[in-house]
Amino acid sequence: MNSGVFFALGAYLSWGLFPLYFRQIAAIPALQIVAHRTLWSLAFVVVVLLATGHLKWLRGVSAATWRRFALSAALIAVNWLAYVWAVGHGHVIDASLGYFINPLVNVALGFAVLHERPRPVQWLAVGLAAFGVLWLTFAAGRLPWIALVLALSFGLYGLMRKTATLGAIEGLTLETLILAPLAAAGLAFWWQAGDLAGQTAVDWAWLVGTGPVTAGALLLFAAGARRIPLATLGLVQYVSPSLQFLLGVFLFREPMSATRLVAFGFIWSALAVYSAEGLWQTRRALQVRPL
Repeated sequence: MNSGVFFALGAYLSWGLFPLYFRQIAAIPALQIVAHRTLWSLAFVVVVLLATGHLKWLRGVSAATWRRFALSAALIAVNWLAYVWAVGHGHVIDASLGYFINPLVNVALGFAVLHERPRPVQWLAVGLAAFGVLWLTFAAGRLPWIALVLALSFGLYGLMRKTATLGAIEGLTLETLILAPLAAAGLAFWWQAGDLAGQTAVDWAWLVGTGPVTAGALLLFAAGARRIPLATLGLVQYVSPSLQFLLGVFLFREPMSATRLVAFGFIWSALAVYSAEGLWQTRRALQVRPL
């Protein structure tokens, strides 16, 4: 249990501090960063699989699994692109909003796609978050599209992975393997066009590092998820968007108007209701479990 919390915290702290990392290469176009992130993540997980002698599973992957992971690969590519663009263009607070509302998007997707039956208090939490998003939309005159793209792409990605048969590192291997030809072709095109000429050795070091930091955080998450209850994991997950929010406000000095603060207030209230109800349900289930 203790090691599981440690691993999960490590994963969410890593994700929460990602803005600090990607700000170092903010001058590089987001699409190029995602191409590098794909290829270097693939290189890292292949090294891990070779070191552990765990590559035999790849030969047994069915055509249906390849098709399923082609869709999840497209979703994670959209998520990565939106996130990297947001960080590079001064929208870290908007990115944090996307990951704050993601658990509630998961509830709605479970109802719409998996025909799950959310409990009344969960619907209340979803309603509070939806009101916060609507408040932002009417106040700003436009949808908070960065937050919605991040929340929906990651929610749909999680839905795909929930019904998949592969583990975390195997799934990332398959996804990056599917995206790798596009990423390599894109980098070859940009190199030929001279678009990579201005990138320094330091830039390349940061770009190569996107592989280990991406895969490393995912491996920490997988290790934590196997060791702690889902309710605990659900609480720890708020470490990541909270860190991003604090970085956006206090380090990057992004504007935080009273209107945005009201919207975040509704969303934080929704998360408090959602988390409290989940903990109550977990405790209730433990109390009625036969000895």
